[in-house]
Amino acid sequence: MLALSSWVTPENKFYIRNHFPYPVLPTNDWKLSIVGFVQHPIHLNYQALFQYPQITLPVTMECSGNKRTYFQPKTRGVQWEQGAVSHAIWTGVSLRTLLQAAGISPNAREVIFEGMDTGERTDLPGTFRFARSLPIEKSMHPDTLIALYMNGKPLPYKHGYPARLIVPNWYGMASVKWLYRIVATDQEFKGPFQEKDYVVYRSEADTKRRPVTLMKVNAAISQPTDQTIMRRGMHIITGTAWSGHGFVKKVEISLDRGKSWSLVRWLDPEEKYSWRRWGWDWHVPVPGTYHIMVKATDDKDNTQPLQAEWNVNGYENNSMPQIQIYVE
Repeated sequence: MLALSSWVTPENKFYIRNHFPYPVLPTNDWKLSIVGFVQHPIHLNYQALFQYPQITLPVTMECSGNKRTYFQPKTRGVQWEQGAVSHAIWTGVSLRTLLQAAGISPNAREVIFEGMDTGERTDLPGTFRFARSLPIEKSMHPDTLIALYMNGKPLPYKHGYPARLIVPNWYGMASVKWLYRIVATDQEFKGPFQEKDYVVYRSEADTKRRPVTLMKVNAAISQPTDQTIMRRGMHIITGTAWSGHGFVKKVEISLDRGKSWSLVRWLDPEEKYSWRRWGWDWHVPVPGTYHIMVKATDDKDNTQPLQAEWNVNGYENNSMPQIQIYVE
């Protein structure tokens, strides 16, 4: 949470989530292939990608399992607390540019992205590659990016070198790392990381299942951290807020368990696809135990709930952050 004090997350503090061990990368013969429903398949080496126009985008990325540990009852999956969200500056080629260069077919319905990381699953026999798809509309959005650089430096190995997908506004599972193959298809992709994982449902019998896509409106308190002991006087409470549905228009803070709320001030300008840091001046003249709550609201009027909607796999927890502080 301390990394949230800066707008850009340093590489060594940017969260990491893999399903399989890190892949062994080919030394000199890596190519990014674009095949399937295209008029002329292309196979691009690393240097060839730099021949296309480069764009730079600041994008916040959140793991869909962020804050999973706060669900009650507990759900399966990695028990993240609040640290599985980060923000970086990504530079690379618009996916749309590459798909157009390959002559994508008007009959293409989805685009599949295959990473070089492989391994076994506990629920299915065989070996699998991490692969996900995007609908054609999202694939052709000019800001869906094949990233080559992160924070002004070549993409680090642990973050997907030599190339990774960046899907603004979507949860992080969509941003496939260690890309090597892109397949345009007229079929609905049925891979296990599409159909079995990253699907929200409330019980095994639930038929109203939906895929995880856009990040829900969310916020975090970065300073002070929970259970901090502080002295009386003036303090600044800081944090960040974000939403995949649009811009966060306001963040409110409460010291009386939600009976009353005060608006915080923004520390950053509004920026598309980016989290926004906020601050609130807190004068504490009286010792005691204080309970602090925060809620964010975006420009589509989505507001953080007190408790997130429970689901079997523990995805999309956007409940209001709450901390307890002791003032002496």
